[in-house]
Amino acid sequence: MKKSGPLSGVRVIDLTAMVMGPYCTQILADMGADVIKIEPPAGDATRFISVGPERGLGGVFVNINRGKRSVTLDLRSTEGQATLKKLIQSADVFIHSMRARAIAKLGFSYQQVAEINPTIVYTNCYGYGRNGPYRDYTAYDDTIQADCGLTFAQAQLTGETNYVGSIIADKVAGMTAVYATAMALFHRERTGEGQEVEVSMFETMAAFMLVEHANGTLFDPALGPAVYPRAVNPNRKPYRTKDGQISAVVYNDKQWAAFMQAVQPAWASEEFATLEQRAARIGEVYSLLAQTFMERTTDEWLELLRGLDIPAAPVRSLDELFDNEHLNAVNFFQTVDSPNGPIRFPGVPTWFSKTPGKVHGPAPRAGADTEAILAWLQGDGDAEDQADSL
Repeated sequence: MKKSGPLSGVRVIDLTAMVMGPYCTQILADMGADVIKIEPPAGDATRFISVGPERGLGGVFVNINRGKRSVTLDLRSTEGQATLKKLIQSADVFIHSMRARAIAKLGFSYQQVAEINPTIVYTNCYGYGRNGPYRDYTAYDDTIQADCGLTFAQAQLTGETNYVGSIIADKVAGMTAVYATAMALFHRERTGEGQEVEVSMFETMAAFMLVEHANGTLFDPALGPAVYPRAVNPNRKPYRTKDGQISAVVYNDKQWAAFMQAVQPAWASEEFATLEQRAARIGEVYSLLAQTFMERTTDEWLELLRGLDIPAAPVRSLDELFDNEHLNAVNFFQTVDSPNGPIRFPGVPTWFSKTPGKVHGPAPRAGADTEAILAWLQGDGDAEDQADSL
């Protein structure tokens, strides 16, 4: 039985580990793809890095491997390699997160896989692109944050070189791998032609950071340093109120005029009337607004600003998201039964009118589907239905 979603009927052979690749294939699974996760006999190490209901089912692993099937194979063995080759014959996508030399040594480079299945979409998930001098460097989220300029930007913002409070490089690169893989599938749908895709964390995050920060360096000659001043100004932070904090962005000219008319701060001036004027003196603008926000409570500001159509939000904890009235009203969280009891997953953030995705099941125990899939590969007709369903 095929899963529902826009990728229903697409089979993905997933040799990724940690977060970047599994986050990509989690999204593919939510969108209906049949993702077969290939793990070493000991299991993906990410199974063991966070709290869970049993060893090997830690929360981080469970969330990014939901709705997949697990087959344990020793790819250093002839038997394991032969099994993977059979799986590749039935696949639409092959995705891995090994360095180029390592995957080729196992016998599963793009050229080797394409000999088995010429129409395969083959996605490489690397730390660094294989054609550059960093190709053999090991990479993790923290090192990529440093390498792509993110920690430097944080120092400009906070006064201290530090990481952001999220494994953002892994996740941005994972989402990039999703769209790259989907585009290659779209090309194959039109032409019948498979191809190789490469997504690296460093190049992805360099592109991500330079969206706004390239700024004046885009031009020849350069018109300024690589920085978007508003984003890294030290005064850019939530404003303190009488009883807490609030995030508010009084940004465009319409919002600014509405704010000035409603609040009438003593420092109001035509010097700040336009966005161009404010952008040139953004630190001063942030500082003046900070003084004014101290004059009312958070709830008073939220009521006023939302009435003026000015973006504003309270500063929430992550725990608060699980009881958020908006997220609950749109059925964002999806509860799925598992052998360890119900699991409340953060759901699919996108909506499709005809082929919506969903969380199709819990994360598997290591090797939970090995027996059924091996029986199917060996021609056991009775095992086919089991192999095609979660």
